[in-house]
Parts: sequence; C-alpha cells; structure tokens
Amino acid sequence: MTTHLLLIEDDAVFAQVLQNSLQNRGINCTHVSTLEQASAAELPGDFDSIVLDLYLDGESGLNILPQLRQRYPQASILVLTGYASIATTVQAMKLGADNYLPKPANATQILNALTQESIELTEPSQQKSVEQPEAECDAQQDILSVERLQWEHIQTVLAQHQGNISATARALGMHRRTLQRKLSKKPKNK
Repeated sequence: MTTHLLLIEDDAVFAQVLQNSLQNRGINCTHVSTLEQASAAELPGDFDSIVLDLYLDGESGLNILPQLRQRYPQASILVLTGYASIATTVQAMKLGADNYLPKPANATQILNALTQESIELTEPSQQKSVEQPEAECDAQQDILSVERLQWEHIQTVLAQHQGNISATARALGMHRRTLQRKLSKKPKNK
C-alpha cells in the first residue's frame, strides 16, 4: 500500500491536482518538478512509490530512473507520459520501472498501476497494456496504421538519442520543427 509517494512532474497544474487528490486519500505526497530536484540528497523520507513523468521540461525522465531504483529499491516506480510508445515502455522497464501509464491519468488509475505487478518483458506478443484485455491488445498489434508505425519508429530513435529532439531529427533526416509537430500529434492505433 502506498503511504509516501514522490511525484516527479513538471506540469504544475496536473501535479497540484494529483497531489491534492492523493493527500485526500491519506497519502503523503512530495512533489518535485525537475531531475535536479529529484536527485537531490535532501529529499525527505523513504518513498514507497514514485511517479515519474517521462519528459520533464525537455529532458528524459528515464535518465534518472536507474538512480531512483538504486536509491529506493523497495519503491514501486510508475512512468507516466503523454507520449506513450512501445519503445519507451520497453526502455522504462529495462531501466527499473515497475509500470507505465499514458496520460491523462487520474489518482485512482495511478494508484491501481502502482499496486499492480510489474509488466513482464518476455516476448512483445505476450505484453499487454495495464488496462486492456488480452484480445483487444492482440487485435491492436495486428492492425497498425502507417502513422502509428511512423510514431513508433520516431519513439525508438528518440529513445536511442536520450530524448534529444535535435539529434533525433538529424538521425531521421527531418527538420527539428517537423519532428516536434509529429511528436505533438499522437496517432490512433488503427
């Protein structure tokens, strides 16, 4: 059960709403908005749960994930993002996250994801989303649009370049602004 949660989120409004909702449920919530604050030694207490935003003011939250796992080995770590993709999900799990949840998410969804067992990284065909039935997940894997395939490829290259937009744009052979536009428009699965 979660009693002391560390929230690493740069969206001040979302963080305040989530923090209030968690505190109304009796959960002590400490909020930081940058990677520097999250890695500071003076953070109070021992956290049993951590919610980490994937993109923090242009930086990848995955950069701090191994440090958080080492510092809080018993904590359940949830990566929360508005840019969900298979590539970043796999990378987050390999770096120590216990679960991964796309935004928008409310306090109930976040607490449920924190208490569920880790996503197993066995074979991609056996993976399923936290909230999707197996049949629905299999159907989505079979039919992906061209836009979704492009999105997944961009996310893979972005992960390879540690979230650096300029380096990713160069690797993909496109203008940085074009890449930013593509990233801002997440395609549907079908």
